[in-house]
Amino acid sequence: MNILVTGGAGFIGSHLIDRLLAEGHSVTNLDSFSNFYDRSIKENNIRGHQKYDTYRLIEGDIREAAPWEQLEHENFDQIVHLAAKAGVRPSILDPKAYQRTNVLGTQNLMHYAQEKGIKHIVYASSSSVYGISPEVPWKEDDTVLRPISIYAATKITGEQIGRVYAHLYGIRFVALRFFTVFGPRQRPDLAIHKFTRAILNGDPITMYGDGSTERDYTYIDDIVSGIQGAMNYTGSTFEVFNLGNNRTVALRDLIAAIERATGKPANIVQHPEQPGDVPRTCADVEKSGRLLHYRPQTDLDTGLQKFVAWYSEVMV
Repeated sequence: MNILVTGGAGFIGSHLIDRLLAEGHSVTNLDSFSNFYDRSIKENNIRGHQKYDTYRLIEGDIREAAPWEQLEHENFDQIVHLAAKAGVRPSILDPKAYQRTNVLGTQNLMHYAQEKGIKHIVYASSSSVYGISPEVPWKEDDTVLRPISIYAATKITGEQIGRVYAHLYGIRFVALRFFTVFGPRQRPDLAIHKFTRAILNGDPITMYGDGSTERDYTYIDDIVSGIQGAMNYTGSTFEVFNLGNNRTVALRDLIAAIERATGKPANIVQHPEQPGDVPRTCADVEKSGRLLHYRPQTDLDTGLQKFVAWYSEVMV
């Protein structure tokens, strides 16, 4: 297939492109290389892609007209839309920026797909859309979503834009709600990356709250398999799927697991809980398993060992 991946220089996107290229697909990577974190990290993520004749990189911003005009004469079979302004806490500080990238950018992409006749879109949503919903594990058919961050609200809006285009134009739109993805190349602002860096450097780590908050940690290889399942999905024109690990880990237990993986103790400094953080995430993945053949394989300790090995080789 000929595939457009937006945000393909990031953590999840670069791993997806690794696999797509290895399987013989042609991939165009549209990424803005935003200043959210050091550009060199993204450049390192995609270094291995350059050896493929079937790979092309376009640097551009999905909010702007220029990249879509540059792609005007392309014929893609599918689009995997991963580009977004990420982060729950930063979205509260700069809501307009999140609105422009995550909502306007998605609208631009869907308009492009409609004009080009592209009939299959895979969209990166987020477990944060469930917010503080008390019914766990969270299921895709939960009709009451309770987001508590601007980031989560923009992801819900992206899903609904896709629903409209599916209804009006018959574009299959598959939204994937990712649950705390980790593994090699994870963004440096995320907890596992920050904690590992601090522990290895002998620096204190900040723990927000009492350590009882729980997350459903999902290894990157499992997420990529779920994305490919969504790319192969041929059911309804609009569908939402959870991609998680179907088990939760308390923050204090995550820190202990990173201590085991690094072989070093953590110096924990406790701070109050942060606005926008939810107390627990937990995915029901029955639907993803049934319709996408999604089967998460990697447990937390194994995944952390792989992350620490990557960190020690690339980031130190």
